[in-house]
Amino acid sequence: MTTQTTDSLHSTQTELEKLVSEMRTLMANKNLDSVPEIKALRDRLDEGMHNVRDAAIRAAQEAANQAKDAARAADRYAHDEPWRVAGAALAVGALVGFLLARR
Repeated sequence: MTTQTTDSLHSTQTELEKLVSEMRTLMANKNLDSVPEIKALRDRLDEGMHNVRDAAIRAAQEAANQAKDAARAADRYAHDEPWRVAGAALAVGALVGFLLARR
């Protein structure tokens, strides 16, 4: 997983945790206990936040697994076709060198 992806996931998780905390603080107001709809709303919000948190964790794990699979495939290809990889690297290096020399 790239650093940018990891930072983005961490930022999203932090924002979600902050939102959950603020919602719980609001819903914990004892003045609202006398309203039955508030209790039902609290239960739905807790369940919804739990579901969202679980979905975010699953999505992050799936993204990490896909990144690992892609890295394994690239590694396997590089080991199976080393001359093609070396040739492609040489071609890219030559192209970059040519473009930099033109400046």
